[in-house]
Amino acid sequence: MKVLKVFFNSAVMMALFAMSAFASEGAAGGNYKWAIYLAAGLGIGIAAFGTGLGQGRAVGSAVEGISRNPSASGKIMTSMIVGLAMIESLAIYALVICLILLFVVK
Repeated sequence: MKVLKVFFNSAVMMALFAMSAFASEGAAGGNYKWAIYLAAGLGIGIAAFGTGLGQGRAVGSAVEGISRNPSASGKIMTSMIVGLAMIESLAIYALVICLILLFVVK
């Protein structure tokens, strides 16, 4: 039920921003720089939040696994490091997209 509320609220926000974007009068460019800054800030914020949660869960599970079976610590650490690299790459991709929004999109 909570997920449905989040999706509904997201859809409402997108609809509100779309109406203001299509309602521009005059020049074709309009004044939409605020939307780019907002999108970049929200994008990197959500990406950092998600990757932080993912990394915390991964490290917590790895520590729990090592404490239960110390002899498997080598394999667990290797898998954890590879997993953390994959999780961190998602944050880097989000950062690249946000930087493209800020510096390339006119």
